[in-house]
Amino acid sequence: MVLALKVNGTPEDHQAATVADLLRAKGLDPERKGIAVAVNGAVVPRRTWGEAALAAGDAVEIIEAKQGG
Repeated sequence: MVLALKVNGTPEDHQAATVADLLRAKGLDPERKGIAVAVNGAVVPRRTWGEAALAAGDAVEIIEAKQGG
């Protein structure tokens, strides 16, 4: 099922059922350190990403730590 989500403020359609699925769809490895996720303003603990279900209309913020200056 395709879900209409807002990812980092941009409307996107995804077949992601969980936070981990969405990260993979965005080309991110859910096992990689330096990633944080919030759904509808609530931080989702990393240990629950595989079970944290997404629903149509959810607003997802994905934050990646990057090195540099």
